[in-house]
Parts: sequence; C-alpha cells; structure tokens
Amino acid sequence: MSKNCHKPEQIIAKLREVEVERSQGTPVAQAVKKIAVTEQTYYRCCKEYGVLKVD
Repeated sequence: MSKNCHKPEQIIAKLREVEVERSQGTPVAQAVKKIAVTEQTYYRCCKEYGVLKVD
C-alpha cells in the first residue's frame, strides 16, 4: 500500500476491510494478511489516514 501504487481511496477501503474484520474478533495479524500487507504498513497507513471506527 505504498503512496506510489495506490490511491488514497483504495488505501482507505483496505483500512475499512481490516476494521470490519477486527470488529468480528479477528486478530490484526490475520486481518492484514487478508489484504496482503504487513502489520507495519497497516499501522503506518492508520497513522497517515487516521484509524477508522466501524459503526
């Protein structure tokens, strides 16, 4: 999910996917594996785009 390869809308969509998985009780490690990124990349994107909350 580097800045050069993905648009912000795509990154936000992936972050939402992870948040949905986490709300269902899936550990972060498994949720980020489903979107094919590392935990480090996930947390970096959360820091840049803000952590999203699932309603």
